[in-house]
Amino acid sequence: MATTTARPFLVHGAQLRRQVGTRWHEVRHGVIEDLACSGSAVPEDAEVEADVVLESVVGGVAVAGTVRARWVGTCRRCLEPATDTLVVPVREHFTEGGDGEETYPLHDGEVDLEPMVRDAVLLELPQAPLCRPECLGLCPWCGVNRNEEQCTCEPPRRERWAALDALKGLEGSAGTAGPEGTGRR
Repeated sequence: MATTTARPFLVHGAQLRRQVGTRWHEVRHGVIEDLACSGSAVPEDAEVEADVVLESVVGGVAVAGTVRARWVGTCRRCLEPATDTLVVPVREHFTEGGDGEETYPLHDGEVDLEPMVRDAVLLELPQAPLCRPECLGLCPWCGVNRNEEQCTCEPPRRERWAALDALKGLEGSAGTAGPEGTGRR
């Protein structure tokens, strides 16, 4: 089925609805504006893809498949650019008079996949992205990016923890007694 450029996620499904059990495979691509959360966003010119199977069911249309979108953001640890691709499984139901929460609306046999695609992407965008899982981040004392170079900073000594630091020194000495040395029976 041809994709219209004005509304690339609109599927004309009147023929689909004629017989329960009829299935169509659709791959739709298009730009959706304002796909962003606090930490990441889909670039404005990037296309989002919906690769789905639509099936006529009693009372509406069932849609199942995947949504793909490239996202960009700033790494929460090193503040370098972060980018990746979301692959979100979707399984939704479209009905006449759909409420947009439990089911999506179906109007005159047309299935508009865009609200479902938008919801799927927005729910999966990382709010605190990482450039990579093993990112070492910035040194909290000198600010060097520890992914690029090693810093020689020593954490500052805090007087309020001095008593605990003294106990650390006793850990390996003979002064620590096991359960037998406690004198309890």
